[in-house]
Amino acid sequence: MRLFAIADPHGNYSRIEALLKIAGDVDLILIAGDITNFGPDEKALELFEKFSQQILAVPGNCDNQSIIKVIEKSKATNLHKRSISIDSVRFIGMGGSNPTPFCTPFEIEECDFEDNVNSMLEEVKADEVLVTLTHTPPFGVLDMVGDTNVGCKALNIFLERADLMVCGHIHEARGVEKAGKTTIVNPGMAALGFAAVIDIEIQNNTPIINVQLIESDSEVI
Repeated sequence: MRLFAIADPHGNYSRIEALLKIAGDVDLILIAGDITNFGPDEKALELFEKFSQQILAVPGNCDNQSIIKVIEKSKATNLHKRSISIDSVRFIGMGGSNPTPFCTPFEIEECDFEDNVNSMLEEVKADEVLVTLTHTPPFGVLDMVGDTNVGCKALNIFLERADLMVCGHIHEARGVEKAGKTTIVNPGMAALGFAAVIDIEIQNNTPIINVQLIESDSEVI
């Protein structure tokens, strides 16, 4: 399975088509939040129309909570607080962010993150590959702002359990890190022309995750 992953387009979709050309054939689109820049919610539809593949999306803290209704009525699948299985790969999603100093529209208390994540993990079968799609990163991984970790501690339950975590939120933390068996990917800010292509292959009953960070400075207005 080949995934095309983006995060933080913030309403600027001008580089998406160029990134798709670089990515080539992909099976599934993952969108890790901040689809708009504080709205309007319907702006997200412009992004979804750029893809012919199945789309899994979660909102970010800079999206209004009402964007969920727009996603659910669109061609995309809302993965916020949801778990679905596609070809023996289990996708778990959690949008929004843990509290920030900026009082953004979609912030969630750590305890609520924990309750939702635990309930979704109960749906994961032993033989499934587990992929999590969140906006905020887990605490201590790709979450540095200056010299401070700002990730969500409740999401650390995924570390060692998930095979792949795709997140965003921290624009300056683009990259790939490994925590035990878990590969964590921040594709970078899509508004600036960043994305990731992620291949999942099963070898001897073990998922092999390969990540390619891609970028484009070409705009389509």
